[in-house]
Amino acid sequence: MTDTAQERRALAGRLEQAGVLISSPWRAAVEAVPRELFLNPGVFLPTRDGQWQPVTAAGSDPAEWARIAYRDESLTTQLDGHLTADQVSGPVTGSPTSSSTTPVTVVDMLEKLEVEDGQQVLEVGTGTGYSSALMCFRLGEDAVTTVEVDPAVSARADDALEAAGYSTWTVTGDGLLGHPRRAPYDRVIATCAVRRIPYAWIRQTKPGGIVLTTVGGSWHYGTGLAKVTVAEDGSAEGAIIGRSSFMQARSQAEAPIGGDLSARTAYADSERETKVSPLLLEEWMPAFLAQLAAPGARFTRATSSEGDRLLHLFDLERESFASFTENDGTWTVRQGGPVALWGAIEQALTAWQDADRPDITEVRLRVTQEAHTYWIDGHPSLRWRHGLA
Repeated sequence: MTDTAQERRALAGRLEQAGVLISSPWRAAVEAVPRELFLNPGVFLPTRDGQWQPVTAAGSDPAEWARIAYRDESLTTQLDGHLTADQVSGPVTGSPTSSSTTPVTVVDMLEKLEVEDGQQVLEVGTGTGYSSALMCFRLGEDAVTTVEVDPAVSARADDALEAAGYSTWTVTGDGLLGHPRRAPYDRVIATCAVRRIPYAWIRQTKPGGIVLTTVGGSWHYGTGLAKVTVAEDGSAEGAIIGRSSFMQARSQAEAPIGGDLSARTAYADSERETKVSPLLLEEWMPAFLAQLAAPGARFTRATSSEGDRLLHLFDLERESFASFTENDGTWTVRQGGPVALWGAIEQALTAWQDADRPDITEVRLRVTQEAHTYWIDGHPSLRWRHGLA
């Protein structure tokens, strides 16, 4: 195996320069853990035509494999829930379902987790196992429990962790439930996105402990990194501390909306000109607000047979939609179903604009067994309660 000590030191230097690698214990972890061990049997690299080119460790020049492993980017390791790079010989299509997250995101989250020696950590979403190994180096393998819902992914991570010299508590099962045998934990960190923080994570965290996870729907953007501290009464409160993007947790993942979109939007109950442009939904903070205002909504883009741009909102569970068309810079919205999706979102976007467009980091969050509540201080109209019943 090629010695990648130089690449690891260089990675640590780049992470420090980027401002995410702050403490010496985490720098030591980055310099010690070989990322390439956690990419076997290989990765899929995106091609210009939208396909995925398989690259395997066994089939690559060692120096080239090391260069790939230490790229400052996420590396896809599985497509469509089953396909790995060693199973194909040429470019393929598919949707990523497991990856090695870019090191800048991994290390940034680990620093923000604020771990201390002697603490127990639950990681939800083992993935390749790279972040698990960093935590094992930092805290000791007996302090880390990691949960992965995909048995095949879990098995590969176990092999990689063993190759790196670690034997931690790797649990295959429902990543939303954790593993009660080792609870309570001082820290919970999730390397997947969830629509809401499962209360099971709060229940398994000690008072004063921290839960760190990405919250948001399946928009692939407009999601935020939530950091909450658990209180004695079983609630947890904190804030969205920045933008964050992860694959959706398997149990909460939603299939793309397919079929004939014109048929889905054929019967509208109302039609009017919008007060704000729906193009705002292509921006990060407005997309996050939209998911707070209409948590079941999903945003899609399409093109008409005449080549015109079409935008849609769907809430499949509540059988509601909003469909947008543009004419000379003016947008018209048609809405159907029992829920006026655009009405709720438009109200939130207008209130946000009136409040001078606060950033996502000004959003606060409180979690109880009954509900999630989001708000922005000083703006009563920017407050949402999502009941869990």
